Amino acid sequence: MARPLTRRAGVLFAAGMAGVLAAGGGYAASATGPAPRTLSAASPDQLTAALALARPGDRVEVADGAYDAGPIRVGRSGTAAAPITITAASPGQARFTGAGGLDLTGASHVVVQGFVFANDAGLTVPGDAKGDRVTRNVFQGNPGKADLTVKADDTEVDHNTFENRTEAGVFLQVVGPGEKDMAQRVHVHHNYFYNHQFKGTNGGESIRFGLSGRQHADAQGKIEYNLFEKADGDSEAISVKSSHNVVRYNTIVNSRGTLSMRHGWNSRVEGNILIGGTTGIRFFGNNHVVVNNVVTDTAGTAMEFGGGEVRDDTTSGTNHDAADHCLVAFNTLSGTGALISYGSGKPFPPSDDTLADNILLGKGAAAAKGTGTSSHFTGNILFGSPAGTLPSDAYRTVDPKLAKDAHGLPRPAASSPAIGKATGSFPQVTLDIDQQARPSAKDVGADQYDKATPARPLTKADVGPDAP
Repeated sequence: MARPLTRRAGVLFAAGMAGVLAAGGGYAASATGPAPRTLSAASPDQLTAALALARPGDRVEVADGAYDAGPIRVGRSGTAAAPITITAASPGQARFTGAGGLDLTGASHVVVQGFVFANDAGLTVPGDAKGDRVTRNVFQGNPGKADLTVKADDTEVDHNTFENRTEAGVFLQVVGPGEKDMAQRVHVHHNYFYNHQFKGTNGGESIRFGLSGRQHADAQGKIEYNLFEKADGDSEAISVKSSHNVVRYNTIVNSRGTLSMRHGWNSRVEGNILIGGTTGIRFFGNNHVVVNNVVTDTAGTAMEFGGGEVRDDTTSGTNHDAADHCLVAFNTLSGTGALISYGSGKPFPPSDDTLADNILLGKGAAAAKGTGTSSHFTGNILFGSPAGTLPSDAYRTVDPKLAKDAHGLPRPAASSPAIGKATGSFPQVTLDIDQQARPSAKDVGADQYDKATPARPLTKADVGPDAP
């Protein structure tokens, strides 16, 4: 959950021509240290002066206008309990343009809130700026390689809008210090990614979480409750290139970009909703768990078990690593193309993967193409399409009796033959897409039948600067 930002009462600073002055000439001390203050700035010079004075718990308010000089050095740190907050006085009315921006080098426990980044370099959270928060800003597709770059541990990126990029580059990239490391415990949530329209063949992801050379670094990142719309700048809307991450409860609509475990091992993909376009889920590398997702009405491949140019990568190169020992279970997949794809013709097919208790609702095309090796199947329901390359014992053919709810999600009717018919126990799956507990007799597909249906696709009202 996002940490609430409360306005701290304190001694109001007045910004003068010579700098930033304390009202009354000082501040009141308390038993736990100096009282927090509000500092005001209405120009780049005044903002520089205010930041040089900031202490833990202080709030620096930036007046409306365009700030094109800089980047302005922050240089001061707060604490986990008392961060320094740098905020637009009026959300969305203080804009960094041209060479303007903020330099967060060495500035830990700092909150950046309410700005528009329409500048050349976007914003970077360096590796030595730990525990920072970037919240309720708008990033407007700047011409740099990324609108926001995160290199530091324990960074929180929430309730921002990333919009309208037409050039190569990503909206948000998470990397780390050095050449091989990943930032740890980065939390990306409740952001709105809109209209990435770069027309090249590569390099236009909405989120890139890692890099090829960092793929085996243990990131422990969390990407959740984000909305992606018109994510067309790349074949990947979410591109994970690191290990041990959780990607859950995101919505991707009307996009060509997929949710992709492009590199790395041991990630969990759960409860995501992907609707329309050519989007889907694909994964490479070992030991991923892909459960409780809904991919509906896609014209692309709904679920791809990736083949590789290598198996069990040891070089952290750019080659695809075949998907081995992965579990794909309790998903609901529908569309006009192949619902399942194995290998994509690469030299090393996926191996020792499990497809279990999924609903595969096709619309004419063969349900599966390609084959893995040593694959495992149980409890799947197939309806509406020929099996393609699925072996005959991989599924049963029966109408799952799904009907779309008010939000367009396919839900089982009370008479659905999916109810209580899952054949695998799978202790990795204790909830359904609605985050309702699954009993011992689990239903097939993403939704455990219940008249209460709290899960729905995210909308603009749920994400971005104006969301709760």
